[in-house]
Amino acid sequence: MGYGQFTMTTTRATRRSRSIDRRRQLIDAATVLFAERGYAHVSVADIARRAGVSPPTVYRHFADKQALLYAAVQVRVDELEASTDAAELESSDDPTEALAAGVTAMCIANPHATSLWRWSGQHLTADENADVVRRTRTVLRRWASAIRSSRPELTERESMYLAGAVLSVVGSGAGRAVRGNVDDVEAMVLELVRRTVELRPADAQPAHQTPNFGYDAPTRRDEILDAAAKMFADQGFASTGMDEIGAAVGITGPSVYKHFPSKIAILVGISQRSAMRLEVGVMAAYAGSSEPTARLGALVDHYVDSVTSTPDLLVGFTSAYVLAGDPQAAELLAVQRRYVARWVQLLVEIDSRTEASAVLAVHAALAIVNDAVRLPRSTPRPEFAARMAYLMKGVMGV
Repeated sequence: MGYGQFTMTTTRATRRSRSIDRRRQLIDAATVLFAERGYAHVSVADIARRAGVSPPTVYRHFADKQALLYAAVQVRVDELEASTDAAELESSDDPTEALAAGVTAMCIANPHATSLWRWSGQHLTADENADVVRRTRTVLRRWASAIRSSRPELTERESMYLAGAVLSVVGSGAGRAVRGNVDDVEAMVLELVRRTVELRPADAQPAHQTPNFGYDAPTRRDEILDAAAKMFADQGFASTGMDEIGAAVGITGPSVYKHFPSKIAILVGISQRSAMRLEVGVMAAYAGSSEPTARLGALVDHYVDSVTSTPDLLVGFTSAYVLAGDPQAAELLAVQRRYVARWVQLLVEIDSRTEASAVLAVHAALAIVNDAVRLPRSTPRPEFAARMAYLMKGVMGV
């Protein structure tokens, strides 16, 4: 090979390497923004700014934002598969411990690796979503098999419940919120995963049902909030129009404005309603017992009952970025933070664990049920609510 040909080949290889690096840079930037703000509230310009490039550079690598999302989800599933392969579950002497160590290391090294799957399905095509679901389920089946290898008493369905719970625990994002020594955080996450894989969903007892307080018949305003909450949960806030909301309750889009001045006002209404539900649960839990374990158990049961019966809570918890700047948003966010803080404080009271450990456990517990209710095929099962409450209490160690 002549010098000129060698130089041309080297130059092409360098350019190709730079292109691959730039593509990955854009994917990583998009992943962080999508996780922080939600897909609908991230623009191509935002991604370019985060990556330190111009918007035209993004379009040289991706046709549009949706293509970038799919690429980001694929990379995250690649990482999920790679970490599972690296754990060598099938050949390990202790597959369950190998799984726990492997997924925990992945969580610490790339905390966004398991976050996009939660909501990306509503923004992908049917074929893209089917591919992501197929690959993720294949990974979860390997995890379930590893869990079941040392616990033959588990059914396949029980082990899949646990595998899904493990994915929620490591994808809960709590590790990003806890400040401190990385090794300490990793040890706490590992303990949560180990605790999760030792649970047995079949042992779940029926969850305590929230009392019916005899609300009046729903008004038109309530009907609008109900319809909007379901649409926001199913297809996202940005993808839902006022005309659609009106049609769902049998009125025209303009008629919706007689009850709410804007779509943001509807979202505020949903968030306020969810905040009221949380406060009702807190009052009932604290009135029912003075013992912290009983109080936390009552909060878990109430939360599971609420989140499985209405989309309000999920919509309320995921609307912080949408409501940024709204005068009422600060108080709604404060209500959510106070609610989670109560769980954390009760855990600290129960066994004197550190606040950091309690924060991780509470976020992991909430992620288990919040993730599961996004999978429509799970919720109709009669045992679903009881098993969710059981898993949440189990991962918190109460």
